[in-house]
Amino acid sequence: MKFLHAADIHLDSPLAGLAARADLPGDLVRGATRRAFSAMVDLAIAEGVAFVIIAGDLYDGDWRDFSTGLFFAAEMRRLGRPCFLLRGNHDARSEITRHLALPPNVTEFSYRTCETHAPPDLGVALHGHSFPTRAVPEDLSARYRDPVPGLLNIGVLHTSAEDAGEHETYAPCRVADLVAKGYDYWALGHIHQRRVLHERPWVVFPGNLQGRHARETGAKGCTLVTVEDRRIVAVEHRDLDILRWTALTIDATGADAATLDARVATAVRDAVAASPGRPMLARLTLTGATPLHGRLLGDTERLAAECRNLALAADADLWIEAVKLRTRAPATRDDEALAVLRAAFLGGLEDRAVAEPLLEEIDRLRLALPADIRDGLDLPEGITGLTALADDAWAIVAAAIAEDPPA
Repeated sequence: MKFLHAADIHLDSPLAGLAARADLPGDLVRGATRRAFSAMVDLAIAEGVAFVIIAGDLYDGDWRDFSTGLFFAAEMRRLGRPCFLLRGNHDARSEITRHLALPPNVTEFSYRTCETHAPPDLGVALHGHSFPTRAVPEDLSARYRDPVPGLLNIGVLHTSAEDAGEHETYAPCRVADLVAKGYDYWALGHIHQRRVLHERPWVVFPGNLQGRHARETGAKGCTLVTVEDRRIVAVEHRDLDILRWTALTIDATGADAATLDARVATAVRDAVAASPGRPMLARLTLTGATPLHGRLLGDTERLAAECRNLALAADADLWIEAVKLRTRAPATRDDEALAVLRAAFLGGLEDRAVAEPLLEEIDRLRLALPADIRDGLDLPEGITGLTALADDAWAIVAAAIAEDPPA
């Protein structure tokens, strides 16, 4: 027997910041999450799985119209086998105002209490608790029932687990407590990067099906689990993403124009080789001390076009989402004279009295932006994130001083 574990599908969520891009094929960007979901159903049918688990955030939030629900219903009818659906923070009961009757093969976990479903023909017991509201601060897994003897026991849970802050904290829990519960498999959701937190028993985040912005890089998909004699014998990731995000980071240290172009070409070729046959969106970041620093400020459009040109030459589809400059001019004696000022600047960012007002201002800026743009920005969310940008911030300050030195 096999089953498929997916999560964080965010059906009909737009890809961040791409709606207005005239250089991208519209059919590539629009509907990426739908096509990834259809690919998941194709995989389930091809592998002959006994059932599918969706561990939260099937939807990105309230439907814009009923087409989102109708699409899901049509795909479930095409699936033609049981699907066990849990609500997460994005599609919590309180977040979705439009509703359609679920197809008969879809079983939704209650948002009022933990439920256990044990279909007699599957030999499994699935335990789960949907989110009643978006914010769930308590450990829901503490309420999960004891394993059912003689069955394969699966816990379905939307949780931040012990995440150190990459995602918002919802229904936090300790991995040790999940292991101690005695289940055979924990089907988790919420963290968008695939993670295996424990083996035997398995505690797995499958990641999301489709990366939605530049920070969700790499292969995305679901987890295929093989069971023999009520024992898990294989846990495999399967790629399903339609469009893959990647990061191209090039060290420009000491490079002249020809050398930098060669380094960019190597990075593009490596990215194309790593994801053959799959369209890619790349964020190009240049780092290091280079005499080209000033020139690069006006060269980002050419660099993006050259990356696209190199991909076309390799018969690949790669577009540049953004060019980020993290370069600096080579050190001079004048820089040495600013060393004391630099130390004071960097130290100030570690001072809560300085950092907290900055973070409050950044939060106000974040909330003022549309959600699809907000998700794609690298805005810091805490003092640790702020200090991680210290070198970049100082480079901007140093450049301003160099342009207008004090009298």
